[in-house]
Amino acid sequence: MRRILCTILSVAALVASGGTVAGAAPADGGGSSSGAPAPRTVPALGRDFLWGVSMSGFQSEGSAPDSNWSRYANSGKARHRYGESVDFYHRYAEDIDLAAGLGVGVYRLSIEWARVQPRAGVWSDADFGFYDAVLAKIRAAGMRPMLTLDHWVVPGWALDRGGWKNQAMVADWLANMQRVVDRYAAFDPLWVTINEPMGYVAQSLKIGDIGALDIQPMFDRLVQAHSAIYDYIHQRQPGARVTSNVAQYPIVQNLTDLLFVDRVRAKLDYLGIDFYYGTSLQHPPTTALLGDELWKNAIEPEGIYYTLRVYAERFPRLPIYVVENGLPTENGAPRADGYTRADHLRDTVYWIQRARLDGIDVIGYNYWSLTDNYEWGSYAPRFGLYTVDVAYDPGLTRRPTDAVAAYRAITAADGVPPDYRPTRDPALCSVVTPLDSCLRPVSVP
Repeated sequence: MRRILCTILSVAALVASGGTVAGAAPADGGGSSSGAPAPRTVPALGRDFLWGVSMSGFQSEGSAPDSNWSRYANSGKARHRYGESVDFYHRYAEDIDLAAGLGVGVYRLSIEWARVQPRAGVWSDADFGFYDAVLAKIRAAGMRPMLTLDHWVVPGWALDRGGWKNQAMVADWLANMQRVVDRYAAFDPLWVTINEPMGYVAQSLKIGDIGALDIQPMFDRLVQAHSAIYDYIHQRQPGARVTSNVAQYPIVQNLTDLLFVDRVRAKLDYLGIDFYYGTSLQHPPTTALLGDELWKNAIEPEGIYYTLRVYAERFPRLPIYVVENGLPTENGAPRADGYTRADHLRDTVYWIQRARLDGIDVIGYNYWSLTDNYEWGSYAPRFGLYTVDVAYDPGLTRRPTDAVAAYRAITAADGVPPDYRPTRDPALCSVVTPLDSCLRPVSVP
C-alpha cells in the first residue's frame, strides 16, 4: 500500500464537489445479518483456494526505461532515487524459485508498457522476450501467472503526449495491451487490467501527470480502457478471469467505488481487493495516514473480514480474490507495536477462513510482496516476505523473514489450524466499514 491517502482524500473532495459520477451504477442488493458468536474452530480453505504472491514490474525490476515514474524517482522530489531496485530483471529465476518454495500457485506481476513499447508505434522484441522467459519460468515452477496490464507506469513518450489528460491515451493504451494479451493469453493467466484505479489517479495527481481538472476525465478514460480490454481478453482467451483490483481506503470507500468499480461491474469476472490498514474507535486515524511512514499506520487484520463481507453483499455474483495484503516495517526493523509479519499473516488468513465459513466466496489470497521493493518514492517501507537491503547490500541478498515459514505452513494446510486464535482481538467500530462493523461486529473465541 502506498503513501497516498492524503491525495485520495483530496481527490474525493474534488469529485464530491462536482456532483454525481457519470455512468455509476447502483449497488447490488445485499444481505444484513446480525453479529453472531464466534465459532470455536474454522475449517481449512480447501485445495481449490489460490495462494499467491504479488509484485509489480517497475517496483522490482530495475533497469527502468523512460516513464513517468522513472522521471519522478530521479527528479530529486522522491525520498530515494530508484537505482536498480531489487533487480528482478536479472534475478527473476531466483525469485520465482523462492515463490514456488512457499507452496503458492499464483505469481502476480505486471507487463511494463514502458519496457515493451519504448517509443510510439515501436515495440521491443527483446523486452517482450524478457517477459516470455519470466512467464515460462513461472509455468515451469508450477504456478499460474496473474498479469497486471497497468500498474501506474506510463511510457515517457505517452506522458509527453499528454498521458491520461489526452483522450487519445485510451487508443495508445489499448494498442499495447492488445499485443500483450495476444502474446500471453496462451499462458492462461488471471488478468488484472488496471491496478487500484483510485490510487492510480491520486498518484498521477501527486507527481504532476494530471491536474485537478483532469481527475474525472482520467477516471472516465480508465473505465473506457478497462471495458475495451475486458472484451478483447475474452475474445482471445475464452473463459478468462478478468478484474481490476480496488484498494480499501478508510472513510472514503463508497465514493472511490463510485468513480470506477461500480461503473465496470458488468465487466468483472471476479472482484480483486487490496487491504492493508485499519482504523477504529480504538485506533483512530493519525497523521501517519497522510505521509510515507507506512509502518506507523494501525493494523487491524479483522478489517479484511469486514471488507470481504461488504463487497460480497454489494457484488453477490462475483467471487473475491485478495490481490494484495501485507505488513510494512521501517527498513526491516521490528514494528513499535510488536506485530510480526508471521503473526499478521496468520491472523489475516484466520479472518479469510472466517469469511469463507460465513458463506463469502473468497477464492484466493496474494501476499504483497515476495521481496521488498521501491514503494513509489522510498525504500524505507518494507513489505517483503524476503527482505532486501537496497541501500547497504550491493549483493541484494534475499533474506527470509519469519513469515516465510508461516506462509509455507499455511499453504501446506490450506489455512491456519482449526483452533487458531488471532493474536489480537477485533477493534471496536472499524472505520474500514464504519456502520457495518458497529452494527455487526465480529469477535473471537
